[in-house]
Amino acid sequence: MTSRGAARPNGQSQASKICQFKLVLLGESAVGKSSLVLRFVKGQFHEYQESTIGAAFLTQSVCLDDTTVKFEIWDTAGQERYHSLAPMYYRGAQAAIVVYDITNQETFVRAKTWVKELQRQASPSIVIALAGNKADLASKRMVEYEEAQAYADDNSLLFMETSAKTAMNVNDLFLAIGE
Repeated sequence: MTSRGAARPNGQSQASKICQFKLVLLGESAVGKSSLVLRFVKGQFHEYQESTIGAAFLTQSVCLDDTTVKFEIWDTAGQERYHSLAPMYYRGAQAAIVVYDITNQETFVRAKTWVKELQRQASPSIVIALAGNKADLASKRMVEYEEAQAYADDNSLLFMETSAKTAMNVNDLFLAIGE
C-alpha cells in the first residue's frame, strides 16, 4: 500500500475520508493493462501474462493526505471481440486509463479511438489518463513522447509513460488519478 501524507500531530495517520472510485483500463491486447494493474495492486510483474478474458476486477486503496482512496479497478480485455463489452465496464466509471505500447504505433492510434469513445459516451466528469507503457523498451520506441504529450494536452488527459516491468511511474499514474 502506498502512503502519501504526513502523520497527524496526535500520532495517528488514519485517513478521515474514504472515497471509492471505479476505474477502467482500456487499450489494445498485449499493451500491458493487466501488468500495470498487477504491478499497482500486488507489486508484481509476470513476463508472460495470460490474455484477459472479458474483464478482471481488482481493488487497491491508497492514502492521499487525509483521504483513503479505494480504487475499484476493471481491467478489460483488449481483443477486438470483447470491444462491445467495454461500455458496460466504463459506464459509471470516475476514471479511465487508456494504455498503449510505445513500441507499437498502431496501439497509439487505437488509444486515440478509445479516448474519443470515452469523451462521447462516458460520464462528462470522467478523469482520463493516457499511459504509454513499456517505457523500458525505449530503444524500440515507435511513438515519440512529445507526440503523445501533445495529444494528451490537446485532449485534457493526464499523461505518463510507464513500465509495468520496472514499475516506472505505475504508482505515480494511479496517485495522479486519485488526486
